[in-house]
Amino acid sequence: YGLTSQIRRSATSIPANIAEGYGRDNRGSYQQFLRIAQGSLKEFETHLQIAERIGLATHDQASQLLTSTEGIGKMLRQLIFKLAPE
Repeated sequence: YGLTSQIRRSATSIPANIAEGYGRDNRGSYQQFLRIAQGSLKEFETHLQIAERIGLATHDQASQLLTSTEGIGKMLRQLIFKLAPE
């Protein structure tokens, strides 16, 4: 399956976009890259759910990772909110 490759790519895209945005010169760019990271996180979650459905991951494995992604998503949303102009 190409699914494992897509899982790896989406998983590595999350911190890469956070880092790239942090390295930009302004808040707006940082926020945009954080939103891209959010999209990659949702993509990762979807790939995990598919992996579980087709038997590439157990329910416990997928559940544990999805619990982690929930916390990461909350942190990203909070950071985006805090960077928003007042």
